[in-house]
Amino acid sequence: MNFMQVSTEAVIKQHLIDPESCIRCNTCESICPSDAITHGEKNYVVDAAKCIHCGECIGPCPTGAIDNHRKMPRARLYSVEAQLGWDELPDELTAAQLAAEGVGAETEPASAAVVPTPAASIAAESDGLLQYGATLPPWSAAHPYTNLYDASNPVVAKVTGNMRVTEIGREYDTHHIVLDLGKTPFPLLEGQSIGVIAPGEDASGRPHHARQYSVSSARHGERPGFNNFSLTVKRVLEDRQGNPVRGVASNYLCDLKVGDQVKLIGPFGTSFLMPNHPGSHIVMICTGTGSAPMRGMIRWRNHLRTTNFAGGKLMLFFGARSQQDLPFFGPLHKLPKDFMDVNLAFSRTPAQPRRYVQDLMRERAADVSALLAEENSYFYVCGLKSMEEGVVLALRDIAQEAGLNWATVGTALKRDGRLHLETF
Repeated sequence: MNFMQVSTEAVIKQHLIDPESCIRCNTCESICPSDAITHGEKNYVVDAAKCIHCGECIGPCPTGAIDNHRKMPRARLYSVEAQLGWDELPDELTAAQLAAEGVGAETEPASAAVVPTPAASIAAESDGLLQYGATLPPWSAAHPYTNLYDASNPVVAKVTGNMRVTEIGREYDTHHIVLDLGKTPFPLLEGQSIGVIAPGEDASGRPHHARQYSVSSARHGERPGFNNFSLTVKRVLEDRQGNPVRGVASNYLCDLKVGDQVKLIGPFGTSFLMPNHPGSHIVMICTGTGSAPMRGMIRWRNHLRTTNFAGGKLMLFFGARSQQDLPFFGPLHKLPKDFMDVNLAFSRTPAQPRRYVQDLMRERAADVSALLAEENSYFYVCGLKSMEEGVVLALRDIAQEAGLNWATVGTALKRDGRLHLETF
């Protein structure tokens, strides 16, 4: 299906991503309406043939790596293949180089490599369910601090705990890691993330780029009165295709010992934040280590139960391969039953049919539709990229089966910062 009309200008401003400051958080790819952004093992890149220069990816980027453009003759555009191998952005073409390509100073580059057409808008509205993910936080969210520290000025934290939270012998080796910041200011909110700089160099002899991890503690840390926070990390031993690979940062973190030091950058995240007004409902949908930000939200709401805060409903849809692979399984069942509605889905239980979070959502359609219709309800999705479309499809179907107008509901979810998608 042809969604775009290609510009015929001889020179354009090519949109590029800086590989040196990109922390591979997947935010840009997840929200790009034209599927122009993709990634490989090394870099996130922009396909000039698909980019419509809509600017949707600029604001949410936590480091600004996405906000780079080069005046380029169309005949010399950087290919996706070339960008995937970059260690740094190439220098801008000089006036002499542009002149050699027949591009004069008076030549005005097109504002976009491609421009949207009515057909593109219609297709995006009918097929692009992921457009309903919000880039704005809830109106009552606490103010986040971001980009306080970068790779040139990282924070050094000390490991004060590293506990495996899945059963030994299971494929999913997941760890709960507590990091202490001492006296260093590093304010964090539920739903934010940090970047971890693993020691050593990559195959090109360059320092490893930072890897992003969601914080799994509440804003007051793992222990009130202490300047600490936690991460939930799965050891990566194979890629998405099942090929053996040793994840640089995940293995580094899972192998840390108490007393070790870790370099951090950030914080990051301005939208995946929880509401703070009384009566607000929270629906959390996650798989595996996508439980990290949900854990933080649950802990903060549980803390508020000791105050006069009148919170709304909490509903959790949590998926894993099996019960033994589910992080924090025990603590979930120790929470009061009237505090949170817990729904667990297991996709690899022997002799049992595969069940996913979207299956549980459909089974609880009456409750989910009631929350979709309630303007004080906020939905958070975190986990593998593959779950994203299925979850949003389930929300759409549940809304429609309840007699709700999905176009109206979906638009409100995005506009009011009520549906947040964070997948990897």
